[in-house]
Amino acid sequence: MSKAFKVAVAVATVGALLGLAGCAKGGSSSNSDGSVTLWTHNAGNPDELKAVNQVVDSFNQSQSKVKVKVQAFPQDSYNQSVTAAAASKKLPCIMDIDGPNVPNWAWAGYLAPISGMDDTLSKFLPSTVGKFKDKIYSFGLYDVSLVMIARKSVLDENGIRVPTIQQPWTAAEYEAALAKLKASGKFEQAGDLGTGQTGEWWPYAYSPFLQSFGGDLINRSDYKTADGALNGPAAVAWANWFHGLVAKGYVSAKSGADPVADFVNGKTGIVYSGSWAAQPARDKFGDDALFLPSVDLGKGPKVGGASWQWGMSKSCSNPDGAAAFLKYLASDDNIALMAKATKTIPTTEAAAAKVPGYAAGGGNDIFRQYSKNYAVLRPVTPGYPFIATTFGKAAQDIINGADPKQTLDQAVKDIDANQKQNNYFQ
Repeated sequence: MSKAFKVAVAVATVGALLGLAGCAKGGSSSNSDGSVTLWTHNAGNPDELKAVNQVVDSFNQSQSKVKVKVQAFPQDSYNQSVTAAAASKKLPCIMDIDGPNVPNWAWAGYLAPISGMDDTLSKFLPSTVGKFKDKIYSFGLYDVSLVMIARKSVLDENGIRVPTIQQPWTAAEYEAALAKLKASGKFEQAGDLGTGQTGEWWPYAYSPFLQSFGGDLINRSDYKTADGALNGPAAVAWANWFHGLVAKGYVSAKSGADPVADFVNGKTGIVYSGSWAAQPARDKFGDDALFLPSVDLGKGPKVGGASWQWGMSKSCSNPDGAAAFLKYLASDDNIALMAKATKTIPTTEAAAAKVPGYAAGGGNDIFRQYSKNYAVLRPVTPGYPFIATTFGKAAQDIINGADPKQTLDQAVKDIDANQKQNNYFQ
Protein backbone atom coordinates (compact mmCIF):
# COMPACT_ATOMS: atom_id res chain seq x y z
CA MET A 1 0.00 0.00 0.00
CA SER A 2 1.53 3.32 -1.01
CA LYS A 3 2.16 5.92 1.66
CA ALA A 4 -0.11 8.33 -0.17
CA PHE A 5 -2.97 5.84 -0.24
CA LYS A 6 -3.21 5.94 3.54
CA VAL A 7 -5.30 9.10 3.36
CA ALA A 8 -8.00 7.23 1.53
CA VAL A 9 -8.73 4.13 3.48
CA ALA A 10 -9.76 2.66 6.79
CA VAL A 11 -7.61 0.26 8.75
CA ALA A 12 -10.27 -2.21 9.84
CA THR A 13 -9.62 -3.77 13.25
CA VAL A 14 -12.63 -6.02 13.28
CA GLY A 15 -12.35 -7.67 16.66
CA ALA A 16 -11.63 -4.42 18.44
CA LEU A 17 -14.20 -2.35 16.60
CA LEU A 18 -17.02 -4.82 16.98
CA GLY A 19 -16.09 -6.23 20.36
CA LEU A 20 -15.89 -3.03 22.38
CA ALA A 21 -19.35 -1.72 21.57
CA GLY A 22 -20.57 0.68 24.17
CA CYS A 23 -17.33 0.73 26.15
CA ALA A 24 -16.82 4.44 25.46
CA LYS A 25 -20.01 5.45 27.19
CA GLY A 26 -19.39 7.41 30.35
CA GLY A 27 -15.93 8.27 31.66
CA SER A 28 -14.05 11.51 31.16
CA SER A 29 -11.51 12.92 28.74
CA SER A 30 -10.65 15.93 30.89
CA ASN A 31 -7.13 17.21 31.51
CA SER A 32 -6.10 18.63 34.87
CA ASP A 33 -5.25 21.98 33.29
CA GLY A 34 -8.60 22.21 31.49
CA SER A 35 -7.10 21.75 28.04
CA VAL A 36 -8.65 19.66 25.27
CA THR A 37 -6.70 16.76 23.82
CA LEU A 38 -6.70 15.97 20.10
CA TRP A 39 -5.63 12.58 18.73
CA THR A 40 -4.45 12.09 15.16
CA HIS A 41 -3.13 9.14 13.16
CA ASN A 42 -0.42 11.27 11.51
CA ALA A 43 2.69 10.46 13.57
CA GLY A 44 4.27 8.90 10.48
CA ASN A 45 3.11 11.60 8.06
CA PRO A 46 5.13 14.77 8.79
CA ASP A 47 3.48 17.02 6.19
CA GLU A 48 -0.07 16.42 7.41
CA LEU A 49 0.98 16.48 11.07
CA LYS A 50 2.68 19.82 10.51
CA ALA A 51 -0.54 21.19 9.03
CA VAL A 52 -2.60 19.84 11.95
CA ASN A 53 -0.22 21.48 14.43
CA GLN A 54 -0.38 24.73 12.47
CA VAL A 55 -4.19 24.81 12.70
CA VAL A 56 -4.09 23.96 16.41
CA ASP A 57 -1.51 26.68 17.14
CA SER A 58 -3.60 29.22 15.20
CA PHE A 59 -6.74 28.25 17.13
CA ASN A 60 -4.96 28.44 20.48
CA GLN A 61 -3.67 31.92 19.65
CA SER A 62 -7.08 33.10 18.44
CA GLN A 63 -8.77 32.83 21.86
CA SER A 64 -8.02 32.18 25.53
CA LYS A 65 -10.90 29.98 26.66
CA VAL A 66 -9.56 26.60 25.59
CA LYS A 67 -6.20 25.16 24.64
CA VAL A 68 -5.98 22.18 22.30
CA LYS A 69 -3.09 19.74 22.77
CA VAL A 70 -2.04 17.35 20.00
CA GLN A 71 -1.08 13.72 20.48
CA ALA A 72 -0.03 11.86 17.32
CA PHE A 73 -0.04 8.08 16.82
CA PRO A 74 1.33 5.88 14.02
CA GLN A 75 -1.49 5.01 11.64
CA ASP A 76 -0.95 1.26 11.96
CA SER A 77 -1.71 1.35 15.70
CA TYR A 78 -4.17 4.24 15.77
CA ASN A 79 -7.45 2.30 15.76
CA GLN A 80 -6.15 -0.04 18.43
CA SER A 81 -5.21 2.97 20.57
CA VAL A 82 -8.70 4.40 20.22
CA THR A 83 -10.48 1.17 21.11
CA ALA A 84 -8.17 0.60 24.08
CA ALA A 85 -8.85 4.13 25.31
CA ALA A 86 -12.58 3.55 24.88
CA ALA A 87 -12.39 0.40 27.00
CA SER A 88 -10.63 2.29 29.80
CA LYS A 89 -12.87 5.37 29.36
CA LYS A 90 -9.95 7.61 28.44
CA LEU A 91 -10.85 8.85 24.98
CA PRO A 92 -9.61 12.30 23.98
CA CYS A 93 -12.08 15.08 23.21
CA ILE A 94 -11.17 15.37 19.53
CA MET A 95 -10.23 12.50 17.20
CA ASP A 96 -9.63 11.92 13.55
CA ILE A 97 -11.50 8.92 12.15
CA ASP A 98 -11.21 7.10 8.87
CA GLY A 99 -14.53 7.79 7.12
CA PRO A 100 -15.78 4.19 6.74
CA ASN A 101 -15.32 3.62 10.49
CA VAL A 102 -17.57 6.51 11.55
CA PRO A 103 -20.81 4.46 11.78
CA ASN A 104 -19.04 1.82 13.89
CA TRP A 105 -17.54 4.35 16.26
CA ALA A 106 -20.85 6.24 16.55
CA TRP A 107 -22.75 3.02 17.28
CA ALA A 108 -20.13 1.93 19.82
CA GLY A 109 -20.59 5.17 21.73
CA TYR A 110 -17.20 6.67 20.93
CA LEU A 111 -18.54 9.75 19.11
CA ALA A 112 -20.96 12.57 19.92
CA PRO A 113 -23.16 14.08 17.18
CA ILE A 114 -21.94 17.38 15.76
CA SER A 115 -24.49 20.19 15.94
CA GLY A 116 -24.57 23.80 14.82
CA MET A 117 -22.52 23.23 11.68
CA ASP A 118 -25.19 22.22 9.16
CA ASP A 119 -24.80 25.35 7.03
CA THR A 120 -21.01 25.04 6.91
CA LEU A 121 -21.06 21.32 6.14
CA SER A 122 -23.69 21.73 3.43
CA LYS A 123 -20.89 23.22 1.31
CA PHE A 124 -18.66 20.17 1.77
CA LEU A 125 -18.37 17.32 -0.71
CA PRO A 126 -21.03 14.80 0.44
CA SER A 127 -18.42 12.06 0.79
CA THR A 128 -16.57 14.10 3.44
CA VAL A 129 -19.45 14.34 5.93
CA GLY A 130 -19.81 11.30 8.20
CA LYS A 131 -23.37 10.41 9.16
CA PHE A 132 -25.11 7.62 11.07
CA LYS A 133 -28.86 7.38 11.64
CA ASP A 134 -29.40 10.85 10.16
CA LYS A 135 -26.96 12.53 12.53
CA ILE A 136 -23.62 14.09 11.61
CA TYR A 137 -20.69 12.68 13.57
CA SER A 138 -17.67 13.85 11.59
CA PHE A 139 -16.38 15.87 8.67
CA GLY A 140 -13.25 15.73 6.56
CA LEU A 141 -11.23 18.53 5.03
CA TYR A 142 -10.33 16.50 1.96
CA ASP A 143 -11.06 13.43 -0.12
CA VAL A 144 -9.28 11.51 -2.86
CA SER A 145 -10.51 9.88 -6.07
CA LEU A 146 -9.67 6.74 -7.96
CA VAL A 147 -8.58 7.26 -11.56
CA MET A 148 -7.20 5.45 -14.56
CA ILE A 149 -3.77 6.89 -15.43
CA ALA A 150 -2.30 6.60 -18.91
CA ARG A 151 -0.13 8.52 -21.39
CA LYS A 152 -1.77 10.38 -24.26
CA SER A 153 1.06 9.45 -26.62
CA VAL A 154 0.61 5.76 -25.83
CA LEU A 155 -3.16 5.88 -26.34
CA ASP A 156 -2.78 7.78 -29.62
CA GLU A 157 -0.10 5.40 -30.89
CA ASN A 158 -2.40 2.44 -30.26
CA GLY A 159 -5.58 4.03 -31.61
CA ILE A 160 -7.25 4.16 -28.20
CA ARG A 161 -9.90 6.83 -27.54
CA VAL A 162 -9.19 9.21 -24.68
CA PRO A 163 -12.23 8.91 -22.38
CA THR A 164 -13.84 11.94 -20.75
CA ILE A 165 -16.05 12.51 -17.73
CA GLN A 166 -18.97 12.85 -20.16
CA GLN A 167 -18.00 9.69 -22.07
CA PRO A 168 -15.88 7.27 -20.03
CA TRP A 169 -14.67 3.96 -21.39
CA THR A 170 -17.20 1.15 -21.49
CA ALA A 171 -16.16 -2.30 -20.35
CA ALA A 172 -15.66 -3.32 -23.97
CA GLU A 173 -13.53 -0.26 -24.71
CA TYR A 174 -11.37 -0.80 -21.64
CA GLU A 175 -10.72 -4.43 -22.54
CA ALA A 176 -10.03 -3.50 -26.16
CA ALA A 177 -7.52 -0.90 -24.96
CA LEU A 178 -5.78 -3.47 -22.77
CA ALA A 179 -5.73 -5.95 -25.66
CA LYS A 180 -4.01 -3.40 -27.91
CA LEU A 181 -1.45 -2.53 -25.26
CA LYS A 182 -0.72 -6.19 -24.65
CA ALA A 183 -0.34 -6.83 -28.38
CA SER A 184 2.10 -3.90 -28.70
CA GLY A 185 4.66 -5.87 -26.70
CA LYS A 186 5.98 -2.69 -25.09
CA PHE A 187 4.74 -3.29 -21.56
CA GLU A 188 5.30 -5.94 -18.92
CA GLN A 189 1.58 -5.67 -18.21
CA ALA A 190 -1.06 -3.85 -20.21
CA GLY A 191 -2.98 -2.82 -17.11
CA ASP A 192 -2.35 -2.69 -13.39
CA LEU A 193 -5.25 -2.75 -10.92
CA GLY A 194 -3.01 -2.63 -7.86
CA THR A 195 -3.78 -6.23 -6.91
CA GLY A 196 -0.51 -6.52 -5.00
CA GLN A 197 -1.83 -4.13 -2.37
CA THR A 198 -3.59 -5.38 0.74
CA GLY A 199 -6.17 -4.59 3.41
CA GLU A 200 -8.76 -1.88 2.85
CA TRP A 201 -7.50 -1.26 -0.68
CA TRP A 202 -9.56 -4.25 -1.83
CA PRO A 203 -13.02 -2.97 -0.85
CA TYR A 204 -12.03 0.64 -1.52
CA ALA A 205 -10.75 -0.06 -5.03
CA TYR A 206 -12.83 -2.99 -6.27
CA SER A 207 -16.30 -2.56 -4.75
CA PRO A 208 -16.77 0.47 -7.06
CA PHE A 209 -16.38 -1.92 -10.01
CA LEU A 210 -18.99 -4.17 -8.40
CA GLN A 211 -21.29 -1.17 -7.95
CA SER A 212 -20.75 -0.08 -11.54
CA PHE A 213 -22.05 -3.51 -12.59
CA GLY A 214 -25.12 -2.91 -10.41
CA GLY A 215 -24.17 -4.98 -7.36
CA ASP A 216 -23.11 -3.86 -3.91
CA LEU A 217 -21.56 -5.04 -0.65
CA ILE A 218 -24.93 -5.13 1.14
CA ASN A 219 -28.52 -4.05 0.54
CA ARG A 220 -28.56 -0.43 1.64
CA SER A 221 -32.31 -0.17 2.21
CA ASP A 222 -31.96 -1.61 5.70
CA TYR A 223 -28.40 -3.04 5.91
CA LYS A 224 -29.73 -6.39 7.08
CA THR A 225 -28.60 -8.68 4.29
CA ALA A 226 -26.11 -8.85 1.44
CA ASP A 227 -28.24 -11.44 -0.37
CA GLY A 228 -28.96 -10.36 -3.92
CA ALA A 229 -26.55 -7.43 -3.75
CA LEU A 230 -23.30 -9.35 -3.34
CA ASN A 231 -24.29 -12.64 -4.97
CA GLY A 232 -26.93 -11.67 -7.55
CA PRO A 233 -26.47 -11.69 -11.34
CA ALA A 234 -24.75 -8.29 -11.39
CA ALA A 235 -22.26 -9.35 -8.72
CA VAL A 236 -21.49 -12.62 -10.50
CA ALA A 237 -20.99 -10.68 -13.74
CA TRP A 238 -18.52 -8.43 -11.91
CA ALA A 239 -16.65 -11.45 -10.54
CA ASN A 240 -16.38 -13.08 -13.96
CA TRP A 241 -15.14 -9.81 -15.48
CA PHE A 242 -12.66 -9.26 -12.63
CA HIS A 243 -11.08 -12.69 -12.97
CA GLY A 244 -11.38 -12.50 -16.76
CA LEU A 245 -8.92 -9.60 -16.89
CA VAL A 246 -6.34 -11.92 -15.34
CA ALA A 247 -7.31 -14.95 -17.42
CA LYS A 248 -6.86 -12.94 -20.62
CA GLY A 249 -3.45 -11.75 -19.52
CA TYR A 250 -4.38 -8.07 -19.29
CA VAL A 251 -3.60 -7.62 -15.57
CA SER A 252 -1.79 -9.61 -12.91
CA ALA A 253 -3.52 -11.38 -10.03
CA LYS A 254 -0.80 -9.91 -7.83
CA SER A 255 0.84 -6.81 -9.21
CA GLY A 256 3.92 -5.06 -7.89
CA ALA A 257 4.06 -3.40 -4.49
CA ASP A 258 4.13 0.10 -6.02
CA PRO A 259 1.89 0.28 -9.10
CA VAL A 260 2.51 3.99 -9.64
CA ALA A 261 6.27 3.48 -9.72
CA ASP A 262 5.80 0.65 -12.21
CA PHE A 263 3.74 2.94 -14.44
CA VAL A 264 6.25 5.79 -14.19
CA ASN A 265 9.04 3.35 -15.02
CA GLY A 266 7.27 2.28 -18.20
CA LYS A 267 6.26 -1.20 -17.10
CA THR A 268 2.50 -0.59 -17.37
CA GLY A 269 0.21 0.86 -20.03
CA ILE A 270 -2.74 1.89 -17.83
CA VAL A 271 -2.64 1.95 -14.05
CA TYR A 272 -5.67 2.09 -11.74
CA SER A 273 -4.65 4.31 -8.87
CA GLY A 274 -5.75 7.60 -7.36
CA SER A 275 -5.40 11.34 -7.34
CA TRP A 276 -2.43 10.94 -4.98
CA ALA A 277 -0.46 9.61 -7.98
CA ALA A 278 -0.80 12.81 -10.00
CA GLN A 279 2.46 14.41 -8.96
CA PRO A 280 4.83 11.50 -9.71
CA ALA A 281 3.10 10.90 -13.06
CA ARG A 282 3.38 14.58 -13.99
CA ASP A 283 6.97 14.77 -12.78
CA LYS A 284 7.90 12.02 -15.24
CA PHE A 285 5.57 12.62 -18.19
CA GLY A 286 4.39 16.22 -17.90
CA ASP A 287 1.34 16.99 -20.00
CA ASP A 288 1.52 13.52 -21.56
CA ALA A 289 0.09 12.10 -18.31
CA LEU A 290 -3.69 11.61 -18.41
CA PHE A 291 -5.94 11.15 -15.39
CA LEU A 292 -8.99 9.41 -16.76
CA PRO A 293 -12.37 8.46 -15.29
CA SER A 294 -12.92 4.95 -14.05
CA VAL A 295 -14.66 2.51 -16.39
CA ASP A 296 -18.43 2.50 -16.89
CA LEU A 297 -19.34 -1.15 -16.41
CA GLY A 298 -23.05 -0.56 -16.94
CA LYS A 299 -24.27 1.72 -14.17
CA GLY A 300 -21.81 4.57 -14.60
CA PRO A 301 -18.29 4.98 -13.19
CA LYS A 302 -17.97 4.68 -9.42
CA VAL A 303 -15.16 5.58 -7.01
CA GLY A 304 -14.80 5.06 -3.29
CA GLY A 305 -15.70 8.07 -1.14
CA ALA A 306 -14.65 9.27 2.35
CA SER A 307 -11.20 9.73 3.79
CA TRP A 308 -9.99 10.83 7.23
CA GLN A 309 -12.44 12.99 9.15
CA TRP A 310 -12.72 14.79 12.49
CA GLY A 311 -15.16 14.27 15.33
CA MET A 312 -15.71 14.69 19.06
CA SER A 313 -15.82 11.93 21.65
CA LYS A 314 -19.03 11.30 23.53
CA SER A 315 -17.13 11.36 26.84
CA CYS A 316 -15.54 14.77 26.24
CA SER A 317 -15.78 16.84 29.43
CA ASN A 318 -15.45 20.12 27.53
CA PRO A 319 -17.79 19.71 24.53
CA ASP A 320 -18.11 23.47 24.05
CA GLY A 321 -14.35 23.81 23.70
CA ALA A 322 -14.14 20.84 21.33
CA ALA A 323 -17.04 22.19 19.26
CA ALA A 324 -15.35 25.59 19.02
CA PHE A 325 -12.22 23.95 17.63
CA LEU A 326 -14.17 21.87 15.13
CA LYS A 327 -15.95 24.98 13.84
CA TYR A 328 -12.59 26.73 13.52
CA LEU A 329 -11.09 23.72 11.76
CA ALA A 330 -13.82 23.72 9.09
CA SER A 331 -12.85 27.10 7.61
CA ASP A 332 -11.94 27.35 3.93
CA ASP A 333 -8.45 28.54 4.83
CA ASN A 334 -7.81 25.47 6.98
CA ILE A 335 -9.28 23.18 4.34
CA ALA A 336 -6.90 24.70 1.78
CA LEU A 337 -3.96 24.37 4.16
CA MET A 338 -4.65 20.68 4.74
CA ALA A 339 -5.29 19.94 1.06
CA LYS A 340 -1.97 21.52 0.11
CA ALA A 341 -0.14 19.50 2.77
CA THR A 342 -1.73 16.21 1.77
CA LYS A 343 -2.01 16.83 -2.00
CA THR A 344 -5.69 15.88 -1.78
CA ILE A 345 -9.04 17.22 -2.97
CA PRO A 346 -10.29 20.28 -1.01
CA THR A 347 -13.81 19.65 0.21
CA THR A 348 -15.32 23.06 -0.59
CA GLU A 349 -15.29 25.07 -3.79
CA ALA A 350 -14.08 28.15 -1.93
CA ALA A 351 -11.12 26.23 -0.52
CA ALA A 352 -10.41 24.66 -3.91
CA ALA A 353 -9.98 28.13 -5.35
CA LYS A 354 -7.14 28.66 -2.85
CA VAL A 355 -5.23 25.49 -3.80
CA PRO A 356 -3.08 25.54 -6.95
CA GLY A 357 -4.63 23.43 -9.68
CA TYR A 358 -7.97 22.87 -7.94
CA ALA A 359 -9.79 26.02 -9.02
CA ALA A 360 -12.39 25.51 -11.76
CA GLY A 361 -10.56 24.56 -14.94
CA GLY A 362 -7.29 23.82 -13.12
CA GLY A 363 -5.23 20.73 -13.78
CA ASN A 364 -6.44 19.03 -10.59
CA ASP A 365 -10.07 20.09 -10.79
CA ILE A 366 -10.88 16.86 -12.64
CA PHE A 367 -10.24 14.88 -9.44
CA ARG A 368 -12.79 16.98 -7.58
CA GLN A 369 -15.27 16.42 -10.40
CA TYR A 370 -14.73 12.65 -10.24
CA SER A 371 -15.28 12.71 -6.48
CA LYS A 372 -18.33 14.94 -6.78
CA ASN A 373 -19.98 12.89 -9.55
CA TYR A 374 -18.84 9.31 -8.95
CA ALA A 375 -18.15 8.84 -5.22
CA VAL A 376 -20.00 6.06 -3.38
CA LEU A 377 -19.62 5.75 0.38
CA ARG A 378 -18.68 2.38 1.71
CA PRO A 379 -21.74 0.87 3.47
CA VAL A 380 -22.94 3.16 6.26
CA THR A 381 -23.31 0.45 8.85
CA PRO A 382 -21.31 -0.36 12.00
CA GLY A 383 -20.77 -3.78 10.42
CA TYR A 384 -18.58 -2.30 7.71
CA PRO A 385 -15.21 -3.46 9.11
CA PHE A 386 -16.44 -7.08 8.91
CA ILE A 387 -17.96 -6.51 5.48
CA ALA A 388 -14.67 -5.04 4.28
CA THR A 389 -12.51 -7.97 5.30
CA THR A 390 -15.08 -10.49 4.05
CA PHE A 391 -15.32 -8.85 0.64
CA GLY A 392 -11.56 -8.45 0.43
CA LYS A 393 -11.01 -12.15 0.97
CA ALA A 394 -13.73 -13.07 -1.53
CA ALA A 395 -12.32 -10.73 -4.18
CA GLN A 396 -8.83 -12.14 -3.74
CA ASP A 397 -10.16 -15.68 -4.04
CA ILE A 398 -12.13 -14.76 -7.18
CA ILE A 399 -9.25 -13.08 -8.97
CA ASN A 400 -7.20 -16.18 -8.26
CA GLY A 401 -9.79 -18.43 -9.89
CA ALA A 402 -12.28 -19.46 -7.19
CA ASP A 403 -15.85 -20.16 -8.32
CA PRO A 404 -17.57 -16.75 -8.35
CA LYS A 405 -21.07 -17.81 -7.27
CA GLN A 406 -19.91 -20.13 -4.50
CA THR A 407 -17.44 -17.56 -3.19
CA LEU A 408 -19.98 -14.76 -3.18
CA ASP A 409 -22.68 -16.94 -1.60
CA GLN A 410 -20.32 -17.74 1.26
CA ALA A 411 -19.45 -14.06 1.69
CA VAL A 412 -23.16 -13.26 1.90
CA LYS A 413 -23.71 -15.95 4.54
CA ASP A 414 -20.84 -14.60 6.64
CA ILE A 415 -21.93 -10.96 6.36
CA ASP A 416 -25.58 -11.77 7.10
CA ALA A 417 -24.59 -13.81 10.13
CA ASN A 418 -22.50 -10.96 11.50
CA GLN A 419 -25.23 -8.39 10.97
CA LYS A 420 -27.80 -10.64 12.65
CA GLN A 421 -25.47 -11.56 15.52
CA ASN A 422 -25.13 -7.85 16.30
CA ASN A 423 -28.91 -7.30 16.11
CA TYR A 424 -28.36 -5.33 12.90
CA PHE A 425 -26.53 -2.69 14.98
CA GLN A 426 -29.74 -1.16 16.27
